[in-house]
Amino acid sequence: MQNARVTVHNQVGLHARPAALFVQASTAHQSKITVMKGEKSGNAKSILGILALGVQQGDEILITAEGPDELEAVVGLTKLIESNFGESR
Repeated sequence: MQNARVTVHNQVGLHARPAALFVQASTAHQSKITVMKGEKSGNAKSILGILALGVQQGDEILITAEGPDELEAVVGLTKLIESNFGESR
């Protein structure tokens, strides 16, 4: 199992387009991936699971992956968030 804590800097957090990009990147991996914000957790491969977390700008989340490509999944998703989903900050 691999995990990483990351702060979301995107202006809209994990909502709409950033959430869709996050889910799309998650589904590219075989591992089971979950995202936690506080006490809430959601399936990273489900748009509803991500939106239900209500992640806003400045929130810290925990990404956890378990499976054959867990390290690649965590690293890739962390980079996606840290790159501000490909937008300039």
